[in-house]
Amino acid sequence: MGLDMKRCMIPITLGLMVCTAIVLLLTLLATKTTLPSETKFGLVFDAGSSHTSLFVYQWPADKENDTGLVSQALECDVKDKGISSYAHKPEDVGKSLQSCLDEAVKLIPKVQLAQTPVYLGATAGMRILSLQDPKAADRVLAEVGKTIQGYPLDFRGARIISGAEEGAYGWITINYLLDVFTKYSVKNRDWIRPPASKVLGALDLGGASTQISFFPNGAIADPASAFHFRLYGFNYTIYTHSYLCYGQTQAQKQVILKLSQAPQEIPGQVEHPCYHKGFKKNMKAQSLYDSPCTAYLQPSDFNLNQEMMLVGTGNVFKCQQAIRTIFNFSVCGPYHPCAFNGTYQPDPSGQFFAFSAFYYTFDFLNITTGQSLFEVKNIIEQYCHRNWTDVISNYPKHKVEWLEEYCANANYILILLLEGFRFSEKSWTSIRFQQKASETDIGWTLGYMLNLTNIIPVEAPVHVHTQKNGPWVTSIVFLVLALVLLLVLLLVLLPTYFY
Repeated sequence: MGLDMKRCMIPITLGLMVCTAIVLLLTLLATKTTLPSETKFGLVFDAGSSHTSLFVYQWPADKENDTGLVSQALECDVKDKGISSYAHKPEDVGKSLQSCLDEAVKLIPKVQLAQTPVYLGATAGMRILSLQDPKAADRVLAEVGKTIQGYPLDFRGARIISGAEEGAYGWITINYLLDVFTKYSVKNRDWIRPPASKVLGALDLGGASTQISFFPNGAIADPASAFHFRLYGFNYTIYTHSYLCYGQTQAQKQVILKLSQAPQEIPGQVEHPCYHKGFKKNMKAQSLYDSPCTAYLQPSDFNLNQEMMLVGTGNVFKCQQAIRTIFNFSVCGPYHPCAFNGTYQPDPSGQFFAFSAFYYTFDFLNITTGQSLFEVKNIIEQYCHRNWTDVISNYPKHKVEWLEEYCANANYILILLLEGFRFSEKSWTSIRFQQKASETDIGWTLGYMLNLTNIIPVEAPVHVHTQKNGPWVTSIVFLVLALVLLLVLLLVLLPTYFY
């Protein structure tokens, strides 16, 4: 009888082992963090002053409140000028966006298109247009909206964002991509706030405006310069300011205007020290006064149709002198210290990321890899001293309109950062000239989408491993059945064994 009992216990044991294995497998499958998740998408148009770009972002749907999980799936540059250039023909602006929208629609699964949000944010170019002609700006945005609404996407609006928003959202983007905002402490079993020294600052340079945003060491004296966030359960108050008319295009226009108003040796010929020797370019006076940034400087009874010739002299010292004339470094408002034009700014603190035109200009000159300020100045001076013929022959793949501006823009960046934003030779090394982080472009667009879609939560996410109802219930049923089977077999076999 004992032998029969042993024979019976073998299948019983095997059966229990199989049931246990099934329960364990179902339990593991039930854990959310091991399941493949659906991918969500979001689209943001960056409608800048000189061009428009479309960015498509993606993230796991079941982890949208975690950190550092949004990535860039697509960048598409619209093959035309900025949308503000359509002020006199707004009905054509929508067509310029279609090729990028078509590309985005192909990327996103059809079943998800209707739930994919699309935003368009217009920056300084449209801010200037809204000052010149508010109705024209409204018509351009209306036509943009009409085009996007023709696609099977969730259009969330097209609007002009403020300079403060542009700066603040750029700051969010950098710190989100580099996972700065919050860390989970295993030791404390809680989320911890990063020290102020680890929070990164943002420097953005466009065609019509420039922004500086950072987490200062002390209190912000001017409430108008403070931007408040609550992210992952922590409060942040950053300093941010946007300077309209001090993007590189509008700034250089101001420089040319100042030079043209100075006495000239040859009438109609303007010597420009920021352009290479041998460079010549004809332009109409009207192109200098077609912006609110310069229109107020137009003399009365001035002939806008008169032409002038720009003649490059390639003199860095005089170039920087000319650039300084568009700044006012001597005045300061009620709050101290100041940057320029009487604008309050605390002393820069911490590490900074300089992107957009800051990066593109310095990248062309190969000075984005941590060179000292002395090296940077030396390389810029050497480039500016080159003859124009030499420049265009050595860079055949670059657009001529870009080559002619690199010397002027590089010197403008130096004056803006060192004398405008008040970086020193020592703090210069705290600036990183970089356009991408975690394979995603740095700019305001990601921060804008993160804010509007609530991907970044106000409170810290709770990290727990939960299980889905279906597999969990199945696991319990299997476990109960296994125990019942064991009990029945024992009740049947034990009396026989003792008998």
